[in-house]
Amino acid sequence: MMDWLLVPVAYLAGSVSSAIIVCKMMGLVDPRENGSGNPGATNVMRIGGKKAAAITLVGDALKGLLPVLVAKALAVDSLVLSAVVFAAFIGHLYPVFFQFKGGKGVATSLGVTLGVTWLLGVAVAGTWFIVYKLGRISSLSALVAATLAPIYTWLIVGDAYLTATFTLIALILLWRHKSNIQRLLAGQES
Repeated sequence: MMDWLLVPVAYLAGSVSSAIIVCKMMGLVDPRENGSGNPGATNVMRIGGKKAAAITLVGDALKGLLPVLVAKALAVDSLVLSAVVFAAFIGHLYPVFFQFKGGKGVATSLGVTLGVTWLLGVAVAGTWFIVYKLGRISSLSALVAATLAPIYTWLIVGDAYLTATFTLIALILLWRHKSNIQRLLAGQES
């Protein structure tokens, strides 16, 4: 029963907005009110440059990675681990500390994959990198990597709960990127 306490802790960790904190600490404008309005690394790069974006990316990945590593260190079962993965991800999308208005979840989803197993994280990050090198479109890279993550999870981890969780995460990422998908289909995505 104590293992389940990790789920709300993971949600709270996910609710910490790296973008807002980084922008505030670096004297930048609020990412929720500038650029795309999305508190994520891509928008932070638009308004604050590569350094601010890199710090945001690392922060968003860590808030997914750390709760999963703690859960694994405590040897929780697969169902609890899946719930921790999902809670950290959902915390980023709907952060309790920021009126439930968060980012799209790409970096946090990368963090949770790395936490499950480094090989899964490398497969997802590698997919993002390859697609980005071919097309130079970050949203397309994220969508392809997210779509393949459940397949990688099944092939690498072989766990039904985790595969179902990453399938749900992929569907949510696709939904959160619906405007990007529309621009991709219209050939207007930068």
